[in-house]
Amino acid sequence: MQIELTTESAQQTEALAVKIGSHLKGGEIFELISDLGGGKTTFARGLCAGAGSKDLVNSPTFTITKQYSADDLTIYHFDFYRLNQPGLVVESLLEAIQDSKAVILIEWAQTVRSILPKNTIMINIEGTKDSTKKRRFTIKYRQDRSYLFKDVQK
Repeated sequence: MQIELTTESAQQTEALAVKIGSHLKGGEIFELISDLGGGKTTFARGLCAGAGSKDLVNSPTFTITKQYSADDLTIYHFDFYRLNQPGLVVESLLEAIQDSKAVILIEWAQTVRSILPKNTIMINIEGTKDSTKKRRFTIKYRQDRSYLFKDVQK
């Protein structure tokens, strides 16, 4: 399944992610795809807030992974931008994938894509030519994840 939509600002991007985050159950894996500065961290911030997290969410570019608490869920945020090979971090990712109460966000997933489950949700975020704040989202997901997007349809 696929949804395409556009947000007009960082606030709208975050609000979109809050809606999705409010439906998280655990076991969801998101691959966030965009250029540098494309809105991945803004989306992650909204998703965590929607799940009930009060933690400060920022990019894990330099730390590779961050962990956030959200009600009865743990949200793992991985960023493989600086890694040509995932190394030992892949073990942490595999462990998180096995946790039914974990939600996983992955940026720059090229090096680990082969180990991601088939029901990984792919969110492609693109800037638009007519605005520096506008973002076009293409969200691809399997039917069993449609509960996440029931109130974000076009």
